[in-house]
Amino acid sequence: MTTHPLDRPIWHALSTRVRHLAVGNERALRFAPDIGPLAAARDDSPESLQDLSDLIAEHGSVVLLQVGDSPLPPRTVAELTAPGVQMVAHKLTPIEPADPVQRLTDADAPEMLALATLTKPGPFKARTHQLGGFWGVRENGKLVAMAGERMKLDGFTEVSGVCTHPEVRGRGYAGLLSRTVATQILNRGETPMLHAYASNAAAIGLYEALGFKLRCHVTVTVLSPSR
Repeated sequence: MTTHPLDRPIWHALSTRVRHLAVGNERALRFAPDIGPLAAARDDSPESLQDLSDLIAEHGSVVLLQVGDSPLPPRTVAELTAPGVQMVAHKLTPIEPADPVQRLTDADAPEMLALATLTKPGPFKARTHQLGGFWGVRENGKLVAMAGERMKLDGFTEVSGVCTHPEVRGRGYAGLLSRTVATQILNRGETPMLHAYASNAAAIGLYEALGFKLRCHVTVTVLSPSR
């Protein structure tokens, strides 16, 4: 049965547009560890699951995300399994960057990592910002909010890393930055998409208000080497 690439988004991203940032082979891939823990097997065959297991043994824990359940590879343990949602832009109103939004660069990487470590928007490592355009807001010279791009596959790019410092929440920065990133994706002729935990009603409500709609439910799985 033919499935949509978004049903297995990590694999279709790692094996195409962001292959240069991945490690693995034709059956299992993951981002380089300093990029992030997202990983995927090409399919659920024993050979692919074995290769995914080898990646976990060599590089550490990974995060899987796909429609349906993720079979457990040998020599691994599931630290977390949780329901999530995948949303795609439907009636999003574009917005071009304007004050206080500014483009973030490599020079901002330490502050970006610190903000993500504090707010935990999802996996964020030292080189995650290299996955695509990131935009932020500063107050008194301090980075207090950001959003950017993560997974890229043919025709789609993921809005990710959306976070706001607790001291400035409620000022609309998350929505402003998400729209800004999504507009950049639309301007390239691609469709913005994103993921959230199904339990995160506030985030889902925000994205619906911006013009995203539910495409499908997904399963988030965190795998670690068995001890």
